[in-house]
Amino acid sequence: MAANEYEDFYCYEVLSGRTPVKKVIETDNVLAFYHTRPFYDKHIVVIPKKHILSIISVKQDEMDILKEIFSVIKEVATEMNEMFGACTVSTNVGEYQSTKHMHWHVHFGNRIRD
Repeated sequence: MAANEYEDFYCYEVLSGRTPVKKVIETDNVLAFYHTRPFYDKHIVVIPKKHILSIISVKQDEMDILKEIFSVIKEVATEMNEMFGACTVSTNVGEYQSTKHMHWHVHFGNRIRD
């Protein structure tokens, strides 16, 4: 596996179909799915289908994709909030980003692993 494959699990594994995922919502440009190795009791990841490095690298012509991502995040977070009364929505940038593909976590519950 090449170094960039380690850096972008979402393009090389999820979006290619190499790693199957349980989909929550799929649109033309966005995929929300249950985390393949969850850190929390309920843990959903939301990604653009187009490779975008992170929120700070979104280009002007990708703003419609960002709007679609936020629409999906809102739907996932609303459902989780209705079910559990709360959730966390987060993303990472730079060295905090273990996978070099913009992605958002929507999660609730106890941390189940480090």
